[in-house]
Amino acid sequence: LVDMEKKIISPKMIETLKRLKKNGIILCIATGRGPYMVPTFPGIDFDVFLAFNASYCYTKDEVIFENPILIEDVRKIVANAFAIGKQKVKVADDFEKIMNGKVYQLMVGCGKEEYEALLKDVDGARITAWWPRAADITPAKGNKGVGVEKVLEYYHLKKENAIAFGDGSNDIEMLQAAGIGVAMGNATEDVKAAADVICGDVTEEGIYYYCIEHGLI
Repeated sequence: LVDMEKKIISPKMIETLKRLKKNGIILCIATGRGPYMVPTFPGIDFDVFLAFNASYCYTKDEVIFENPILIEDVRKIVANAFAIGKQKVKVADDFEKIMNGKVYQLMVGCGKEEYEALLKDVDGARITAWWPRAADITPAKGNKGVGVEKVLEYYHLKKENAIAFGDGSNDIEMLQAAGIGVAMGNATEDVKAAADVICGDVTEEGIYYYCIEHGLI
């Protein structure tokens, strides 16, 4: 399982993924983005996608897990966000009907000091920070770690069969849910503390060399 952005696509990264696939490794990409924005890699066919920080997990053929935020909580979060900006907003009485769908994640520009106010009177959502001035709001019981568990269950695999790579705070649960959690050299300190192993920096082809050193490719 890998949390990757387009900036780390390199010939060695592409080679790594191709060789892992050839060796029978199931490839899973985990991201805070939605399905329509999941990064693509030339010539790479991922098996599983953990979108919206794993609130929506799917293969090419089917959805294997989905965990939307309660619409009533979305209503409260929207009102709270406007209140923080010292603006009044009237959330429509027929908000749920207007939404006419499922909300898996909200992204809000905010600081850590505003988290409590954002989730005032909200029980079914949590904040996953990936940058000091922005945060993803996801279901309270949903995160990339839960996504890993659902993927393992889907493929009838044990925890020790999974390796996860990550570098952001929203990857911590994912690293802990895998048999081996690998933090990138450029990861934040809290991620490194939660990982089993630390590999090289993204800019130094850390995943490639880790896979070589451990006989994965």
